[in-house]
Amino acid sequence: MPILSFIRANAKFLLAGFLISYLSSFGQTFFLSIFAGEIRAEFGLSHGNWGTVYGLSTMVSAVVMLWAGVLTDRFRVRTLAVIVVLGLAVASIGMALAKSLWMLFGVIFLLRFLGQGMMSHISGVAMARWFVASRGRALAIAALGFSAGEASLPVSFVAAKSLMDWRMLWVVGAGLLVVAMPFIQVLLRAERTPQSMAKEAQGTGMAGRHWSRSEVLRHPLFWLLVPALLGPAAFNTSFFFQQVHLAEVKGWAHVSLVAIFPVYSAATVAAMLTSGWMVDRFGAVSLMAAYQLPLVAFFFGMGQIDTLPFAAPMLILLGLTSGAQATIPTAFWAEVYGTRNIGAIKALAGAVMVLGSAFGPMLTGLAIDAGIVYPRQMPVIAVYFLIAAGLVWLGVRIAKKSLPAPP
Repeated sequence: MPILSFIRANAKFLLAGFLISYLSSFGQTFFLSIFAGEIRAEFGLSHGNWGTVYGLSTMVSAVVMLWAGVLTDRFRVRTLAVIVVLGLAVASIGMALAKSLWMLFGVIFLLRFLGQGMMSHISGVAMARWFVASRGRALAIAALGFSAGEASLPVSFVAAKSLMDWRMLWVVGAGLLVVAMPFIQVLLRAERTPQSMAKEAQGTGMAGRHWSRSEVLRHPLFWLLVPALLGPAAFNTSFFFQQVHLAEVKGWAHVSLVAIFPVYSAATVAAMLTSGWMVDRFGAVSLMAAYQLPLVAFFFGMGQIDTLPFAAPMLILLGLTSGAQATIPTAFWAEVYGTRNIGAIKALAGAVMVLGSAFGPMLTGLAIDAGIVYPRQMPVIAVYFLIAAGLVWLGVRIAKKSLPAPP
């Protein structure tokens, strides 16, 4: 089906996925990190202290995701999404009111769990389950919400900091979340249950069957993929988390660095749409081992450059993997393990990724406190991604032996 006809035929579901992805921004690192300077000053935190608070809060959210992610196999997206959006709005108000370190910890946990965790999870699982032959395109279109958030929110909120107190900006964010809730309900008014959709269009995985989460954990493929799951979550997150520090070390104005983020967003969008088409054409299994390789070049190159004009091409490399990350892994789980338990399996993978997003800021923050500035850490991160890609290649070879022949 041509892409425009596909969008017209499925507009409500695709727009709902897009909107849920966009609203997850208020719990994503790229949004939280723009307030890093104010939060550290308000609570008297060093880079390492702030990274530790952020990391521990995120770790707790990863553990809770193992349980909460399964809910997408049991309840309608319409119900879950509205509850999560309301919770995210409450958490945003909590950030505006936080006065103690313990309250800050709780608020960060809620923002990470509900925003980065559940909102991203709900959108991805819905697209993977509702669509089969066009799964890649559906994931790509819904994931455009992430890029829209990355392109619009940091620039607008950084600029707004000159007009109002940073705490009031979180109240504004809560208001946007509340306003969006009725739109999700309207878009998904005719939504069928996950079970009925799964019965109509199920896709099996390895050995021609649907895998349970416990079976996934007993198979070597998952463990070979763990470094690749951790990597982008840990180190892409750390890049945005440490953006204020990076700008200081490089001698760049923070607002100037943020101003070139749309280059990253444009590359991400292009990679999302292209990778979505490639998933439908070639399958996610064939793409899984290669899509993180641009990060090797990004982290090595970004650590060496000193001028913003050279930073923009580097951000394109980061965007290529970020865009593919929104489509390829989720489609991979469906292709390899089947769709019946996709919510539970993606929650497991999501928990690993959220755990990575906790370790990244914590490790890089502690290294900064130890005198190793972030640009000096970046070549080491590049080597990590090279090793992770090799392990994925090995895991994919194992998977292909037991996958059913493509139609």
